[in-house]
Formats: sequence, C-alpha cells, structure tokens
Amino acid sequence: MKQSLRTPIFLAALTLLQAVLIFVVPAKSTNVQGYVDGDFFHLPDLSVNVLVSGLIALFVMLIGLVVSVLAVVKQHRKTPRWVVLAFGVAFSLQILLYLYAGKTMTFTSLMQGSLALAVPLIFGSLAGVLSERVGIVNISIDSQLLIGAFASAFAASLSQNLFVGLVAALIAGALVSWVLAVFSIKYVVDQIIVGVVLNVLIVGLTNFLFSTLLGANTVLFNMPPRFEKLPIPGLAQIPVVGPVLFNQTLIVYLMYFAVAGVWFALFKTRWGLRVRAVGEYPKAADTVGIKVYRTRYISVIIGGAIAGLGGSFFTLGQVGAFGKEMTNGAGYIALAALIFGRWNPIYAAFAALLFGFAENLQYGLAIIGSSVPSEFLLMLPYVLTVVAVAGLVGKVTGPAAAGKPYIKS
Repeated sequence: MKQSLRTPIFLAALTLLQAVLIFVVPAKSTNVQGYVDGDFFHLPDLSVNVLVSGLIALFVMLIGLVVSVLAVVKQHRKTPRWVVLAFGVAFSLQILLYLYAGKTMTFTSLMQGSLALAVPLIFGSLAGVLSERVGIVNISIDSQLLIGAFASAFAASLSQNLFVGLVAALIAGALVSWVLAVFSIKYVVDQIIVGVVLNVLIVGLTNFLFSTLLGANTVLFNMPPRFEKLPIPGLAQIPVVGPVLFNQTLIVYLMYFAVAGVWFALFKTRWGLRVRAVGEYPKAADTVGIKVYRTRYISVIIGGAIAGLGGSFFTLGQVGAFGKEMTNGAGYIALAALIFGRWNPIYAAFAALLFGFAENLQYGLAIIGSSVPSEFLLMLPYVLTVVAVAGLVGKVTGPAAAGKPYIKS
C-alpha cells in the first residue's frame, strides 16, 4: 500500500528551515543552567555555541529525513516513531538555543513550569482517551476541567480541607460527563453538539456563580488552601530530573498514577479489552455479551472524574482561587494531545507535555527580554498544536465507532 509523503515533506521543510537559521542567527553562545539548590551535586553551567550546535542538529535532521524518505518511498511503510522523536528533539533543542542566544537558560526551571502547565492537559487527554476509546467523542473536556476547578475551590474554601476539594472536583467532572453520556447514548444526540453546548453552559454557569456567589464573599467561598510540594527524599535531589518530577504536589503525583493506571486498564485488563471492543465494533461486542451501553457510561463518567481532578490543579495546585474561564481553552489543547498521541494514554501525556512546554516558553522568553514579538509568543502553543497534529501526525484513524451512536437492534 502506498504510504503518504506528508511526514517526509514536513521533515524536509523543517530541515530547510534549520539550514536557513544557521546563516541568519548570530554566532553567539547560550549559557545553560541545570543546577538548583538541594541537588546532590552541582552541575556546571554549559556554554553552547549556537552555530556548532546548529550544524550538529542539521546533521541529525538530515539523517532522520533520509531514513524517513527511505521508509516511505522504498519500503512502503510509515516513518518510524524513533525517527520523528529524534528529529523533533534535535530541532526543538536547537530552536531553544537560538531563542536564548546570548542569554542564560535555566533549564530546570523551564521544565518545572512546563510540567505545571501540562498537568491539566494530561488529565484532560486521559478523559478524552477513555471517552473516545469507548466510542464517545468528548469535545466537552474543557467544561469538565472548568467545573472541577470551580467545585474544588468552592468545596475546599467552605471546608478548609483539600481532600474535600478533590472529591468535589471528581464528582463535578463526573456529573458533566454523565450529561454527555446520557444525551449521546440514551437520546442519540450528536456528540459534537452536546460537547459544545456543555462547554458554553459550564462557562456561563461558573461565570454566573463566580459573580453572584464567590465574588460576594471571597473569604468564605473562594479562598481555598493550596497543596504544598512534597519532595520525595533521594529522588528530589537528582539534578534536573529530581526537581522537575519528584518535588511536586499531591495532584501531580496522582497524575503519574492516572497515566499508568489508564494505560494498564485499557491494554492489560479484561475491562480495557471490552472498552476497546465497544469503541471499535459495538455490534460485535454486543453479540458476544458485552453490555455496550453500560460500558460506555462507565468509561465516559470515569474520564469526566479524571478531568475534574485535573481542573482542581488550577485552584488547589496553582492559583489558590477560582477565576472566570481560568482553563483558558486547555480542554481543546488536551483534545489535540490525545489525537497527537493516537488515543494512547502515554503518548497523549507526552504530547500534553510538549504543548505545556510551548506555553511555558513564552513566559521564559518574556523574562529574558527576548526580541521575539510578544504576539508570536502568545500564539506559539496553538501554532505548535496545529503543526504537530497536521504535520507530524498527518492522517490518523481513531476508534472506528467514535462519534457513531449505537442503537441496539
């Protein structure tokens, strides 16, 4: 079967861009800092000449391009994932060095901020994976994140108990996803329309409650406690990796378990096999005795609860209060992450990390006074989303029954 040339063409365009940048960007050095207080040992600062690193990156990218072309044209198969990964790492690191040329890049802080911004995206992408793997298109991820943020702030403020806030977020997200499931499964309403309506409805509802309730008595209703960081002894002191991954709040650690748990449940358990069967061939699944409706309800509601938990990170893990539309469209980026990750929880999590990194990069460049226009920095995460999904992923096929209602005959 003839394979698409989309990926080789995209890689060729990036290789050409890299070759042009070598001659355009001044031959300066970028100072890279990776040490933070508390590390087991001090990593020395690294001064990287952007011209030399650019030539190395170009060499790696050329090799990746050649392998991609040979795989598609000669062997009639897709570009290997490791080629795309190596290509992306080489290009991304070099772009970073270009942007920070003549400045100091605090790599650990950059990664810490990226992970923080990616946490809600990862929770949201897991919700999307669970919904779409069972055949329900979940456009309403943003509403589940937003209601989780609201409910967690409200409940934690009233009770002054963080765990009450987490439970409230889980319940609120599950309720929104239950509405999605009822209208999509029982009443066979178009799933895209239901998702869009839920997003608009929850925005309006939370804005109304924020203005009339939370704003009327901020101290009582919108001043929740926040989770403190819980460094894991030994692991948190590993240079670079430790401060980023193992000096985090409870919600971040729950995110690690959620990614692993959803992956294990989907691909290593009987329940996961049933979920995937319902998402691919619901009629065949029904024939062998799998309860299609019940499986869809359970999977969608669990996904909504996970998204609600992700929403609590905005209020209990970051800001410490609820604000109007504070998700800022994170649910749509999470939706792109699950497509980029090909409906696999682990791949989707890495895609969400990439988008979080792109969003955090704008703040890092603003701090150092980068000459890159601020408008470009603001649109960077969304440009990366479009480029990643359209260019690197190309044509992808999700679960066969996603978006298609099942009517038991």
